[in-house]
Amino acid sequence: MKALPKSQILRFTEKAIHLARRVVSRYSSKFSKHRYTLPQHVVLLCLKVRKNTTYRGLLDELIEMPRIRHALGLAELPTPSTLCKAFNRLDMAVWRAILTLSATLLPTSGVVGVDASGFDRSHASKHYTKRAELTIQQLKVTLLVDTEVNAILDLHVTTTRKHDSQIAPSLIKRNPEDIDILLGDKGYDDQKIRRLARQHEVRPLIKHREFTSLHKAWNARLDADLYGQRSQSETVNSTLKRKYGAFVRSRRWWKQFRELTIACLVHNLDRSL
Repeated sequence: MKALPKSQILRFTEKAIHLARRVVSRYSSKFSKHRYTLPQHVVLLCLKVRKNTTYRGLLDELIEMPRIRHALGLAELPTPSTLCKAFNRLDMAVWRAILTLSATLLPTSGVVGVDASGFDRSHASKHYTKRAELTIQQLKVTLLVDTEVNAILDLHVTTTRKHDSQIAPSLIKRNPEDIDILLGDKGYDDQKIRRLARQHEVRPLIKHREFTSLHKAWNARLDADLYGQRSQSETVNSTLKRKYGAFVRSRRWWKQFRELTIACLVHNLDRSL
């Protein structure tokens, strides 16, 4: 009998479990119940974000997905509370490590764009918040994106109004080996950023704010075709919101940061399919 072709979600699951096994151990402790493995938890949490659903909603769908359960080696499904506890327990460093590994699945070019966007911390309707004159505080999410394949290399999340020029240095310092050319708009026009980039052998291609005719001349000399690739960073921000939601479901800030990191990881896995 001819084997059934693999669906995208099955191939996603297989890639995710492979990455998870390279980063996390099988169990969190020798004293754990050994009922579910950490890689299984990682993939289930990724599937939850990919499907933009709740814990209960994901587990309900998995009842009808025997091939996915088989790929994960799940004889039985965990409870929603088990997944919630796993999300709380898996450290941010784990998700960052898997995110970094996921970018290696794509043929990155070294031409990297940096761009920020806002994600709502509540999913109250826009009509209600406007009528009630409420302000929903947003998370500022800055992505480091390889413009050739739209892979997310890193992210920075903050609840404050920190300026773009204060965020970019930490992203450069964490990822100098992945950046050959850094593309940024006028929000990243800062001599400290340019100096730091050159120290790490990164070519900064950042537009100047035009205060003088000299600034206008510098902007006119920018490689327009290369700088035009910066728009891919905006495309990735838009894709994240469209596919995985423009708001975070978690209530606490540290959970919200993890949720957004998982969304970036899921994006890379989807791009690699």
